[in-house]
Amino acid sequence: MNKQQAERYSRIRNELLERGLNDDEINSLLRASKTLSTWATHECNGTIQRDEETNKPYWYNTNTGNKLCATNDREAGALKRATAIAKAHGLEIYHQGDPRGCALYIIRPGDVKDGQKVASCYSNGLAICIN
Repeated sequence: MNKQQAERYSRIRNELLERGLNDDEINSLLRASKTLSTWATHECNGTIQRDEETNKPYWYNTNTGNKLCATNDREAGALKRATAIAKAHGLEIYHQGDPRGCALYIIRPGDVKDGQKVASCYSNGLAICIN
């Protein structure tokens, strides 16, 4: 971890500790964010695609377009874990699926104003990523 990453980790950790989360929960959120980011990259590159009928994820060969094999739905698992942690502390999550940015945000009370949609102001939340 370089200095910039350490500073980001410290800021995220301090904010979440103030909200009552413990270190295990914080690290779980960071792992979930990394999983979601990696998943989004694979989806963007076409190496993971969902079956249109079953919604199950499969690995694809992008050179041939052939479906290779089924894979575990790590996206769903990461979202489930992150949601459970957030809810336990009166928070919400927002999953941003663009691989160019942070994949997971913690939405705190007051981050989304009345009448606004979280999708238009999720960056008011706390970005859960250190890279």
